[in-house]
Amino acid sequence: MKKIEAIIRPHKLDAVKDALHEIGVTGLTASDVKGFGRQKGQTSTYRTAAMQVDFVPKIKVEVVVDDRIAPQVVETVCDAANDGQIGAGKIFVSNLEEVVRIRTGERGPDAI
Repeated sequence: MKKIEAIIRPHKLDAVKDALHEIGVTGLTASDVKGFGRQKGQTSTYRTAAMQVDFVPKIKVEVVVDDRIAPQVVETVCDAANDGQIGAGKIFVSNLEEVVRIRTGERGPDAI
């Protein structure tokens, strides 16, 4: 099993969610996060004064999938979240040792 975490722009969440649903991903977790990468934050203006904002608002999308569909999930998120601009996001893929569904006690791929 793989855990796929994607840091994306907030306005891309619906596109990513819909694209994942189309390929059969039945659940995801989305969290509001802040951060910066190569873009080094952004400059905003408040009452005619320019201010540097180091942390940019992003959305972290997390899905857990079977190893077999992980590459397809990564490609789907890339396609749906890419806007061609710096700061479009990153995807992290991790191995999972165990998943347990609390309600039923199912384990492994059955718990996904």
